[in-house]
Amino acid sequence: MELSNLKSAPGARKPRKRVGRGPGSGSGKTAGRGHKGQKSRAGNSRRSTFEGGQTPLNRRLPKRGFFHQSRFPSSIVNLDNLEQAFESGDEVNPETLVKAGLADPEKGGVKILGRGELTKRLTVKTASISAGARAKIEAAGGTVVLLEDKKKAPAKKAPAPVKEAVAKEAPAKKAPAKKASEKKSKPASRED
Repeated sequence: MELSNLKSAPGARKPRKRVGRGPGSGSGKTAGRGHKGQKSRAGNSRRSTFEGGQTPLNRRLPKRGFFHQSRFPSSIVNLDNLEQAFESGDEVNPETLVKAGLADPEKGGVKILGRGELTKRLTVKTASISAGARAKIEAAGGTVVLLEDKKKAPAKKAPAPVKEAVAKEAPAKKAPAKKASEKKSKPASRED
């Protein structure tokens, strides 16, 4: 077999169906589209979920749950994975876990869970950890450091400097100005 005599498999290359070429072809006149209606017009296309104006399925079904804007999934790592991947005295943090292929760089960080046993002394720095995992790490002589989540932890503001109260003397009050209606008009002098 050579490039010059390669052939397609039988039935792989079918001739194009030519429509609108007379009544003898079986698909002339309306070209297989039927009479009138939206589907017979040129440029007709509708989305796959369109149900003719009827309330579509995705709006008929009840909705459940909600989406929390500031909660993100965590990458889960168990103690038996740490036992296999790290040596005693190593520091375990999100970067080293991703490099070792134990965790994905999730937005919520890494959570350590307590499956398996740990015999190595490790320094574990993580966003969150279960109580059982913490107890096993500390029992093996390791330490746990919780990393602060920048999104969740509110920024601590420095206390405002205390200003010394300075007693200012109040300015002397002026006598209120008399209104035009209160002004006494002088009696006109009579000349007899």
